[in-house]
Amino acid sequence: MTVIASDVSTSFTWHDQARIVAPDGSKPSDPASEAISSASSEVCLISDADPVTAIHQIFRACEEGAEFSVVTEVMAGKKSKARTDDDATPYFQCMSSGTTGQPKNIRRTHLSWIRSFEINAASFNLTPTDSYGILGRLSHSLALYSVMEAAHIGADIHILAQLRPDRQIKALAAKETTVLYATPTQLRLLFSAEKLLRPQVLPAVRFIFCGGGNLDQATRENAAALFPNAALHEFYGASETSFITIADVETPVGSVGKAYPGVTVEIRQKEMALKNGVGEVWVKSPFLFDGYGQGDSEDTVWQDGFLSVGEMGWLDDMGNLFIAGRKNRMVTIADQNAFPEEIEKFLLSDPAVPHCCVLPRPDAKRGNVFVAIVAGNENAETRDRLIRLCRQNLGPLKAPRKIIFLPDFPLLSSGKPDLPSIRKIVGGTL
Repeated sequence: MTVIASDVSTSFTWHDQARIVAPDGSKPSDPASEAISSASSEVCLISDADPVTAIHQIFRACEEGAEFSVVTEVMAGKKSKARTDDDATPYFQCMSSGTTGQPKNIRRTHLSWIRSFEINAASFNLTPTDSYGILGRLSHSLALYSVMEAAHIGADIHILAQLRPDRQIKALAAKETTVLYATPTQLRLLFSAEKLLRPQVLPAVRFIFCGGGNLDQATRENAAALFPNAALHEFYGASETSFITIADVETPVGSVGKAYPGVTVEIRQKEMALKNGVGEVWVKSPFLFDGYGQGDSEDTVWQDGFLSVGEMGWLDDMGNLFIAGRKNRMVTIADQNAFPEEIEKFLLSDPAVPHCCVLPRPDAKRGNVFVAIVAGNENAETRDRLIRLCRQNLGPLKAPRKIIFLPDFPLLSSGKPDLPSIRKIVGGTL
């Protein structure tokens, strides 16, 4: 078990060896030069429009002891309330992905992330000689986490979010980036771009930490080809929980791994009990959030120091966690509980499916049936083939009754499907 030093800082700090590398290859000055101010009763809302400026402002806010939140440009002019008690603990806020509803501001202590920086540095030998590629916007918590971890350990920070995927690949090669935090969607976009280039290999990448969605076998194989020397670690967590589990080469297929160091995972069934040990996932750890700065979720529940965000799953005898899906997306089909995420994961394993989501449709006989929405142009041959494969592998009840193609498939900044927008688009055709 990884042991964390007791004298670790409780506030984000800029390591003296950390450097920002802009998309043009320039190395801007360290963050101390960027001025920022905010009333103590308000959160410093920092726009992610210019990531270099945003990083400067983040660390200036940390120096001034101000609570900050990195937001999309349209939200940067709004106000958000900070803590008003006498607690001197450093706090910040990050945005949730908002896949199934409105995005929420997650309030947490700096230390809740710093603890995992220390664990990752010790577990994977991450040092100032490493360089992190930042693929997403800093309003997305995974990209922000990557920046803050790199700054903490003294690594280079390669800003790539403003580049197209093909240019990201070229930049990763030119800069010899060694560490990536990415969603499965971000990896798939890189693979799609790589096919348009001459065959690429990025041997400098040592680690890929992948979270925020289902990591299918095709994506794993593509990652092995593009990053031949990289160890790919899938992790599972949420904005509210940070790391819950992390996988390695011994993790069984379909599992998201065993509990991350310092995390306790319990499956509590109660009234939500399903067959085969499936129940609600509850987590206790030093990485949990403090509360919501804005927004709320009825699925987020605290009990005896444990937190649930409404995910359902099960543990095998070796402690490997398997995720079935979100409680609020579970539906009943012919008296059997079913999760859209299972069908989405299967569809995404097909090369013809870059993005997809599965929605329920009321059915007089079965209660509900599934309808799949797939990114791309209408293709009858692909539609019939996918439905046939779903029936063969998932059974007739779970297989989608219909597939709708969307040429312009709405995605969130995290790369996840924007379910509310998709429902609005296809609502009348389900």
